[in-house]
Amino acid sequence: MNLRNNHKIPSRIWITVSGILLGLIAITIGCTMARKTMRNNPLEPYTTWTQYGGGADQSKYTELRQINKKNVTQLKVSWYYPTKDNIEYTFNPIVVDTIMYVLAKNNSLVALNATTGKEIWIHANLNGITRRGINYWESKDRKDRRLIFSLSNTLQEIDALTGKSILSFGTDGYISLKNDLARDPESISRAASSTPGHIFEDLIILGSAPGEALFSGPGHLRAYNVITGKLAWVFHTIPLPGEEGYETWPKDAYKYVGGVNTWGEISVDEKRGIAYFPLGSPTYDYYGADRIGANLFSDCILALDARTGKRLWHFQTTHHDLWDYDITAAPQLITVKHNGKMVDAVAVATKQGFLYVFDRVTGQPLWPIEERPVPPSNMPGEQAWPTQPFPTVIPPYNRQTVTVDDLNPFWDAAKTDSMKRRVAAAKSGLFTPLSDKYEVIAMPGATGGANLGNTASNPKKGIVYVASKDHASIYKLNKVVKPTSAPLSAAAASVAQTFYVENCQSCHGTNRQGGIGPALANIGGRITLDVFKNVVTNGKGQMPAFVHVDEGTMTSIYRFLGGIISQGPPANFGGRGFNTGRTTTPDGPVVASGGAPAAVAFNAQRPGKLMRAYPDGVPHPQDEYETAYGLANTDLVTPPWSTITAYDLNTGKIKWKKGLGQDARIPLKPGQENMGIPEGSQRKGMIVTSTGILFATSKGGMLYAFDADNGKLLWSFTLSKDTDGMMSTYEINGKQYIVVSAMGAYNIATKDHSKDPGAYPPGYMVFSLPDKKK
Repeated sequence: MNLRNNHKIPSRIWITVSGILLGLIAITIGCTMARKTMRNNPLEPYTTWTQYGGGADQSKYTELRQINKKNVTQLKVSWYYPTKDNIEYTFNPIVVDTIMYVLAKNNSLVALNATTGKEIWIHANLNGITRRGINYWESKDRKDRRLIFSLSNTLQEIDALTGKSILSFGTDGYISLKNDLARDPESISRAASSTPGHIFEDLIILGSAPGEALFSGPGHLRAYNVITGKLAWVFHTIPLPGEEGYETWPKDAYKYVGGVNTWGEISVDEKRGIAYFPLGSPTYDYYGADRIGANLFSDCILALDARTGKRLWHFQTTHHDLWDYDITAAPQLITVKHNGKMVDAVAVATKQGFLYVFDRVTGQPLWPIEERPVPPSNMPGEQAWPTQPFPTVIPPYNRQTVTVDDLNPFWDAAKTDSMKRRVAAAKSGLFTPLSDKYEVIAMPGATGGANLGNTASNPKKGIVYVASKDHASIYKLNKVVKPTSAPLSAAAASVAQTFYVENCQSCHGTNRQGGIGPALANIGGRITLDVFKNVVTNGKGQMPAFVHVDEGTMTSIYRFLGGIISQGPPANFGGRGFNTGRTTTPDGPVVASGGAPAAVAFNAQRPGKLMRAYPDGVPHPQDEYETAYGLANTDLVTPPWSTITAYDLNTGKIKWKKGLGQDARIPLKPGQENMGIPEGSQRKGMIVTSTGILFATSKGGMLYAFDADNGKLLWSFTLSKDTDGMMSTYEINGKQYIVVSAMGAYNIATKDHSKDPGAYPPGYMVFSLPDKKK
């Protein structure tokens, strides 16, 4: 049996402003600078940051050499660009020649002089734009330069030099991402991703984030021509009849199962033309009685021919996922010495704390991976997969179980006693299925482990760095009670009230009367539940996305805000949905607003025929079950709560491991190293330098420089605000810069530095070495 390509449930499933004169002058000067400035050879790897994650391989590695171990302590703020809003951007800036592109000013795309921060142009009010970054493409003669991004459910492009929409792309400047998914486009609520995808040759390769609810859309992978917008290929991650992997699902699953999507980071081997996709779980994430089987290609590292979309190999890291163990962190493309030979490999970090390593051409594991028995499920109709894949040589970077002996020693006696009883009554252990009879503690939980931005490498030395957090989820399944127009129960009202106070009140007002955000009083009478879900889980305008809101809580919040559950839209529903995005004109050289005009109209269309039930004639469970994400206990266990682990994948061993960040509530003893901070790695990033430095950010607004060889702390800097998203580094005229976003909120475990003397407002902070004295 050929295990690499066999999909029939083998014991091992791996597979192998404005238009005024000043604005025009600013644009002209910026474009002229970009054309005249000496630029790095575009074919020279690791010297630019023109793509999300730095380059095709997503290594976050640079061979810029000005900043090194000896002078890193001299880094100073070179310039600063304020965003002039209250949005916590997770955007990874990109730099082309002398122009930096960032999000600021109420989701406007802004082109800046990368040496001074001076604005060149602003394309305002791109509400719904890809939150974590954009793509850059240029023609071989460099006359055609494009910025490519998703905006709501469309794919659009902007001229990189002028900032204006390219209306020749697609139809009237956009393509609908609801198309090409083998489903009725009217049934698709969300089709874009929070990450930008990846450019390969003349293609834009895309994943998606269709949601995690029952009947969310499918996460099929697609590639489009960057000039025309024409579909180049599609790969069905939930196979259609006759396709590879179809037999690992119920025969009609392709009609109703959602997810199996890449909402994480795509890596590309440009030399070979291979794209590596980290794939997510199927929906519903925690109860799979309607999707009995191994469920390919969920939770796979999937290697496709980047030009054609043909499957080359895959490996499934979780069979029949019941724990939301999506793979999201970028696969790391490295070269290692293995069994006396140099091997081009790919290392894949997962939410559950495992690092898998494969020959990136064949899919063959470099070290054995064993299928080990795991517990069965006791849920009605559920069939948990009997085995799961465990690496045998490479140690995990996370803890994978919780006992009473593991609990946080810094709690007070009352909380300690309460949590001891709770943990003792629960079940824990990797791949323990959820139940409606008792709580299950999954370590790591729903957000990992490793997640977006949490992997980096020195690709030439075979060293991989994984930032992660020991954050458990405490789950319990509950039978779904179909919503009605009956009065909201006291328990449900309490859940909704708590969520509103913690997450909504600061923007929408104590009595839902509005403030920074619009009034929400009786918003349920103006929009449908489906529209409300879409906005909450995807975000819109200044409002961030709340991805991990379970279905029951979502419905309770909607009804708390005056919503009545019905099959049709409210009588006064005008088709524009819940538009929290303001369309004001910011100060500065605004050249356009809102993206392609035709796309604005498309994205404002009323919801279509969203799927609310299984298709007629399709067998399915009579009952549905759901759980909250169980993420309240960020500091459940002993420290360290977040870490960076360095792996030498020439040997398969851990090179070093250090705590990332420090909980401000716990003072360190003299000489004691950081113990980590709860959620310290979430939405953070790293940069690896050829000069031996690992830059990393952590919760608490910290920027660190570690010795990449041994983890010794070389330098640190406290930002005025917390940081979300990835850093970038670039060089202009021999001067190296590092840019860090600093616009996040602090929490109970961090000190608020936003009011310190000399503190900067929210924005992008750019560091460099001082100029040498002449």
